[in-house]
Amino acid sequence: MSGDGNKKQFWKRNTAKVPGNIQHVYGAQHPPFDPLLHANLMKAVNKPPSSTTPGKPKKATTFQEFESITSDAWDVGDDDDELLAMAAQNLNIEVVMETANKVIENHSKLQEKRQQQMDKSAEFDQKEEGHEEDEEEPEEYEEGEEGAEMTTDLSFSSDLLSHSDNRLVKSHSEAPVGSPKEVGGEWTGLYRQQSLPHRPLIPLVARMADQNTSGTPAMTEREASRLDKFRQVLAGPNTDLDELRKLSWSGIPRQVRPITWKLLSGYLPANVERRESTLQRKRQEYFGFIEQYYDSRNDEHHQDTYRQIHIDIPRTNPLIPLFQQASVQEIFERILFIWAIRHPASGYVQGINDLVTPFFVVYVFEYIEEEVENFNVSSLQEEVLRNIEADSFWCMSKLLDGIQDNYTFAQPGIQKKVKALEELVSRIDETVHRHMQQYEVEYLQFAFRWMNNLLMRELPLRCTIRLWDTYQAEPEGFSHFHLYVCAAFLVRWRKEILEEKDFQGLMILLQNLPTMHWGNEEVSVLLAEAYRLKFAFADAPNHYKR
Repeated sequence: MSGDGNKKQFWKRNTAKVPGNIQHVYGAQHPPFDPLLHANLMKAVNKPPSSTTPGKPKKATTFQEFESITSDAWDVGDDDDELLAMAAQNLNIEVVMETANKVIENHSKLQEKRQQQMDKSAEFDQKEEGHEEDEEEPEEYEEGEEGAEMTTDLSFSSDLLSHSDNRLVKSHSEAPVGSPKEVGGEWTGLYRQQSLPHRPLIPLVARMADQNTSGTPAMTEREASRLDKFRQVLAGPNTDLDELRKLSWSGIPRQVRPITWKLLSGYLPANVERRESTLQRKRQEYFGFIEQYYDSRNDEHHQDTYRQIHIDIPRTNPLIPLFQQASVQEIFERILFIWAIRHPASGYVQGINDLVTPFFVVYVFEYIEEEVENFNVSSLQEEVLRNIEADSFWCMSKLLDGIQDNYTFAQPGIQKKVKALEELVSRIDETVHRHMQQYEVEYLQFAFRWMNNLLMRELPLRCTIRLWDTYQAEPEGFSHFHLYVCAAFLVRWRKEILEEKDFQGLMILLQNLPTMHWGNEEVSVLLAEAYRLKFAFADAPNHYKR
């Protein structure tokens, strides 16, 4: 650029704004910046520099001037004091003082509570053990102070929850699962490890054991009786699939779930004598596909598909260490790539990666007794892993055959189901429907994921497995019955939905429903309500069509 002053420069500006000025960006603040509500703030920020810096011009007219003004922008100097002073003028003093007082008050209450507990502990020790324990009291008190200091920073959050050991956790999903004595001293480490795939403690949302939230035993007399009934049905030379479906509707015991899923999905024949030969043939066929197609994953016309699969796999159930193992991710990559190659009408669509996980977990259970969350699959024999991979592929393929229109161009199957969900909810709970209409919440904005991922993002994996027990037993369970499950699931949160009075609150709720502690009981109630809706509306579609 020429330095001629008579020539109009490219960098010359007719306004007071200088390149590099911090401007408000919508969405960068929380809540988002509103120019109408923050007009005074805009004026304050855009004011020319005060007379305290007489050496600087009010505006830069050339690039050279701008460069000379900003050459020391990253140096620590008097400019920092000027910026701090400007920020202080723009802050709402009442909000600052109120927040500070709350923090101090919360910290003081915490300190006082700890002090009272320590005093009670000291009195008890003096009565029970005499004065010899008095020397240890200061050490315990110091530990209490350290714990209080550790939680000081966390007291800023409004959603902190208090636990029995007086430690604070940010939310249920970050709460230690073990007993306070086991995990109390490891809070700081657990807080740092929330995003790490390999950690010793797994949040409850990631636990896949069959369980009820009431804490009832895993195997009651009723469950033992049901297991015997399953084994009797499966023991015959020709399995009665209708009877097996009736038993499976209310849940399948873990011990017989692998063979039951293979039968109900149509992967295995009902005739016992044909099963072994069918398994061998289908497994060989799958690995034939691997040899034929998998090397083409880096070809120009397939590399985009493989790249997207490769990106999505690590995101699949990131809380569960099992799915972060390299060998498991390679298995998932092969399954998804082969399926995409063999189904060009849809190809791979994000969300299909989630549908592999229930099958994989169930078929791993076929070969192990311990819990699967931290299980190292490399300890299994190679032949076993190959069997699990092939079985997962074929059963996932059987599932997707019934809902493939969910994943073809424009995903018409999902569009139809979301529209049917809206019509159904408008009939079964008009108050909820009108409430969402009032705040302009579209069903597609939250229910698309419910249909695309079959509620897998809304429920813990253990609940998904229990839900799929019924889907396998129900005719068109993954396509037709799933609609009524979604309707029952939405109405289940009626109270919470009606309490939200704006679009943002409703969307946050509907995309983060609190199901972390759900178990078999909650899923059974949900399925029962879905069946009631299906019984009332499935054979009379005009009841919910406007």
